[in-house]
Amino acid sequence: MQIHGKVWLGLPAAGLHWADAAWLAFGVSLNARALSELVPDGVLILVSSLDCPLSDYRPEAAALAMDGWLHERFSLESSGAAVTYDASRGGFVFSWGGTAAPFRQETT
Repeated sequence: MQIHGKVWLGLPAAGLHWADAAWLAFGVSLNARALSELVPDGVLILVSSLDCPLSDYRPEAAALAMDGWLHERFSLESSGAAVTYDASRGGFVFSWGGTAAPFRQETT
């Protein structure tokens, strides 16, 4: 899928839940402009799998995993995305470094 300009995301052949795919794409989008400048001829980021423990599962973690991997792999400046645990707010609280969350997902 095209994220921005010549920045593309390839998903695993086995497929993913739509929310995981959407949050992975969002993680790439947080860094898309920097990637476009770094690799002007384009880049395809291929995800081979997304595995995580089911305890405390939150699909937003896929965005943070992608964001962290991109920073490590390409030495990009931090996007500011982060997660904290706040029991008074019901658990994990995600922030996106000045970017609004792309959609809201209720937890039950």
